[in-house]
Amino acid sequence: MTYFDLMAKEWDSVPRRIERARAVAKAIKTSIHLSPSMKAFEYGCGTGLLSFELQPYLGHITLADSSLGMLAVLEEKIKSRGIQNMAPLRLDLSIDPLPQERYHLLYTLMTLHHIPDTDRVLRGFYTLLASQGYLCIADLDKEDGSFHGAGFDGHNGFDRDELGDRLTRLGFRNTRFTTCYQMTKEVETGVKTFPLFLMIAEKDIGQSSISNQQSATKNRKSKHAETN
Repeated sequence: MTYFDLMAKEWDSVPRRIERARAVAKAIKTSIHLSPSMKAFEYGCGTGLLSFELQPYLGHITLADSSLGMLAVLEEKIKSRGIQNMAPLRLDLSIDPLPQERYHLLYTLMTLHHIPDTDRVLRGFYTLLASQGYLCIADLDKEDGSFHGAGFDGHNGFDRDELGDRLTRLGFRNTRFTTCYQMTKEVETGVKTFPLFLMIAEKDIGQSSISNQQSATKNRKSKHAETN
């Protein structure tokens, strides 16, 4: 059993997790016009706190996580509330094949910093989005390692500029960041506040992007030929 399997049944009992999900949902709704025609995908959904906040504004939502314990709690919550447009999916994008479905909106909350190979997962996000779909990542700003403490083998948050550059190289456009939540947590040195960013990016129209790159390459070659 993983840490998240063990914590699943008590996960929703921590008030800051509910408050955090609501703050991120509010920031997403403020930044993107959501509609029932949109198919959405949450990665690292846990017990679905964020998706339950967004569910009334979206069409079908696929909620993916690698923790069977979290998914069991999520499934029970969906069933008990009689919700028809949410479906759990066991998935680890670090090792599993990508689903065939494509989505208008993909979002993740406090998940990316737990993933060693973020490049593979970010490439998966790009592929899973339909053209001009939205990617929303809510996670920790770069920090000194005190959030998780010694022994954590993930990332100590992310530098906004560096993450934005990586997404641009993958083909995303209109990448922007806002601070969506300030999380207070007890650490070894006392109480500390950790800011969370919400990053929103749009998937570029792939063929147009490829065509532009090919045109730019041809132009460079043409200019090079003219100077020789």
